[in-house]
This record gives sequence, structure tokens and C-alpha cells, in this order.
Amino acid sequence: MTADETTIYELAIKAALVPTTKLAARPALLKKLPLDRSIQTKLTGHNQKRCLAQQWPRSDLLALGRVRMLRAMSNYGPSDQESSPPSGYAPRERASKPRRTSATSGTIHHSNSEPRVRRGTLRIPSDAAFRMRAGHPWVFRDTLGSRPMRDAPGEIVELFEAEGEFIGRGIYDPEGPIAVRIVTRDPNEPVDAQAILRRIRAAQQLRAALLPGEGTELTAYRVLHGEGDFLPGVTVDRYGDYLVIHLFSSSLEPFLPAICDGLEAVHKPQAIYVQKRYRPLGGEGPREPAELIRGTLAPVEIVVKEYGLQIGVDVTAPLGTGLFPDLRLGRRAVTALAKGRRVMNLFSYTGALSLAAALGGATEVVSVDLAPKSHARGRRNLQLSQMSESLHEFITGDALAVMARMADRQRRFDMIILDPPAFAQNRGQTFSVQRDYRELVQAALPLCNSGALLCCASNAARFTQEEMMIEIGNGSGRARRHMRIVEQLGLPADFPVPVGFPDGNYLKFLIGAVL
Repeated sequence: MTADETTIYELAIKAALVPTTKLAARPALLKKLPLDRSIQTKLTGHNQKRCLAQQWPRSDLLALGRVRMLRAMSNYGPSDQESSPPSGYAPRERASKPRRTSATSGTIHHSNSEPRVRRGTLRIPSDAAFRMRAGHPWVFRDTLGSRPMRDAPGEIVELFEAEGEFIGRGIYDPEGPIAVRIVTRDPNEPVDAQAILRRIRAAQQLRAALLPGEGTELTAYRVLHGEGDFLPGVTVDRYGDYLVIHLFSSSLEPFLPAICDGLEAVHKPQAIYVQKRYRPLGGEGPREPAELIRGTLAPVEIVVKEYGLQIGVDVTAPLGTGLFPDLRLGRRAVTALAKGRRVMNLFSYTGALSLAAALGGATEVVSVDLAPKSHARGRRNLQLSQMSESLHEFITGDALAVMARMADRQRRFDMIILDPPAFAQNRGQTFSVQRDYRELVQAALPLCNSGALLCCASNAARFTQEEMMIEIGNGSGRARRHMRIVEQLGLPADFPVPVGFPDGNYLKFLIGAVL
């Protein structure tokens, strides 16, 4: 046995003699043990098992009986008050710790035995458990292996680490890639109507504190942002006196009455609509319009306010109401920077960014979109915002083709806005933001004057900001233009992102200055 192996073996013996000490939290004790400094450093890390496994092969661990030692080190309870065991210390009984909780009553059951796999419970692998403890709200299906599940859709499931420690409680989904959405990490909190009401109230308190002009200058915003407000799989948008619920899983339908009760108690809307976002977009049929489930029928057009803009929306529309509340910071940035500039807005949709440029004092605004209906709504929004159409030009067509024609005509702009869909298909051609963003940048830059601003937006969650910046750089390199990012924006305060959940930070709005 080598010297390092000997010290580790001694550590196993000492760990057994001090069962109430969690060695990872006891640097003072580790210093007293005959360990090499490098080994001490590894053992004082947050994950002793992972550190040791990286240093010694599995065969050696098994040969020396270190697996048993590691189990002892990780299962013994902490004693953070003590710096080292007192002289003549005698081992004492390990205190029992919470193992399981009741999903309905919240009563804690104590047990020293290993938890059994049963209906309503799931054991989570250590790597996934680590991610969830950091704040990630999802249990992906592929982490559960091939074991058949007996749990029904919408059933409350309790999650445990392999050693039996409680992780959280969530809602089970037997279909999509997300098997469980975690609602609470408190073993004493049941997932019931009262828990839902608490989250809706907390969400409104956050927005009242952080959204300027909420309810007066701003009447379209997100009142509940799913994972960010700790009710995953459910988002709720406010448009004036009307609320639209977006459900992202059929397993959440049993909780819909409690969600509506909470929304009515806190927000007192005229009506509540629900949009089932798990319905297919193509292949098996189009997504259905939003369904009225509470209150009175909404008008075809609801006029909402956003800091000087007035925009008409349709809360029943299956694919979009006509306004994206999450892009609000981008619109405010365009307003602040547009004065005296000639602006082109590509993928303009209903023209909210075009209106923002006009509000900021742009001298010319060109809106480009493939859908004539979008331009009709854009013109209507100009009327609602009491803006003249004389400075605006609406062009129907493919963005790349339009930019090519403008390059031939030597048209130039001082601000160009790129806000493409994450994915689109038209006449057999497909557009993917991850694959084709560089092409858009390459086509837009020849139309930019020196000192122009290129505003690049994307809501594709799998297209990270780092990847987006690289693609912008590739496009600028192909166009042989120098460009630097001068402002980076993301989601507004009504779209909070929980810690440990980078997937939720999906929106990017980068402003680049062109040389």
C-alpha cells in the first residue's frame, strides 16, 4: 500500500470513530489527520465522493473498501459548532433526519432506513440532484432511465437523492421531455391551492415593486412567469383587464381551477383565457385559439399601453396576441437611440419596434415582413399611437431579398433591427436562427452607414448569447465591416429567471456599433 493509500485508510477508520462529524464541513479536524496537503484540499471540497473518485480508479476504491468510507462520510450529520472532537470523545447515536413527507399533509416522517422506490416518489441520480439543488426546476426524463412509471399525469411526486435526502416536490408529466416540474423545496409545503395562491401574490408584489408605471403607463406585462415565479409550466400575461394563461403541459390542467381562483383573487380581471401550448403547431393540426374559462368575452381588439405606445392585441389569437411583452427593454432602447436616424425594422410583425423608433424621433422608418396581415396591424397601431404614416414605409417580402434590392439601389440606414423567428418555413425553404443569423448580419451591414447601430435580437433558448455573438462576428467578417457590441439587454423584471436555471434566460438583444 502506498503512503497516500495508507492515509486514506486511516481516514476511513477515524470517520467511523467520529460518526456525527461531516468531514467536508470540518477543516479543523482534517488538519489534525495525517493527510497530504493535496488530499486535504480535495476532501474539504463540497463533494467528497466526486473528488475522491477523480483521484483514484474505481478498482482501487473497491479494493480498499473506500466505498464504505465514503458512504459514512456523506451520511453522518453535521456538527458545525465543534472545531474538533473533544478528548475522550465517545461515539453517540446519529440523529434521525427527515426522509419522506406527505404530499397532502406536509407531515414529516422520520426513518433511518434507506428510502424505497414507490408510487409518488423518485430517486434522482447524484449529478441531476446537484443541478436541482442549485435551483434547476426540471427533472428530465432521460435522467430516470428506462424504469416504467406508475404515476398518473398531474400527480404530485416527491424527489429524493440516492441516499434518501429530500430534494423537492413537483408535478409529474408522463409525456414530454420534462418528467417532473419542481414546485417546492420545502418538505413541509404541500402542492395545493394555497401554495399556488402564495406564488401568485408574491409574483404581483415583485412586479409592483420593480415595474415603473405598472397599471397606468404599462398595461401589458407578464404577471406570472412559470419557473421564475416558482410555478413551472404556467405563464400568465396581462393585456389591460384580461389575462391569458399559457399551459405548457397537459399534466397542469388539474391545477387550472386553483390557478384561476388565485388570479381572480389577486388581479380581479374581466376575463381569463387559456392557451394550451403543448398542442402541435403542424403535422397533427394547428394550435387552437385561446379558450375563455372565466369571465366575459373579450373584444376582438384590446388596446394596451407601453410607455407612450398604444398597441392593439387579440387575446384569443393562437400564435401571438400582437405584442411580445418580453421584448420591452429592446423597444425602450430603440426609442432612446432612434432620434435623427433612418431605421429599417426587419421581421417587423405588428410594428412595435417600428413604433418605438418613431416615438424616439426617427426621420424614416421602413418595416419589412413577409405577412401582409402584419402590416395591416402595424398601420392600425400607428393610428392607435396617434402617429403619422408619412414617415413609414411598409414592404412585404423576404428579408434577404429586400436587403439585396436595397443594396443594389444603394439605400443606407442609421439603424437596422434584426428580430427573426427562431425557426420559419416558407415555400419549401427553412430558416433557422442558429444556422442563418450570420447571413442576415452579412446582408444587413452593407446597408449601414458608418456609425450606424445594428440591433440583433433572438428568443431562441438553445441559441446562447455567446453563440449569437460569434455568429454576428462571422457575419460582420464576411461583410468586411468592423462592429462592436455597445449594449446587451435581456428579459425585463416581469420575466424573472431562477438561480441555477440558465435555460430560462432565453432572450438576447444586442446593439452593435458599425464602423
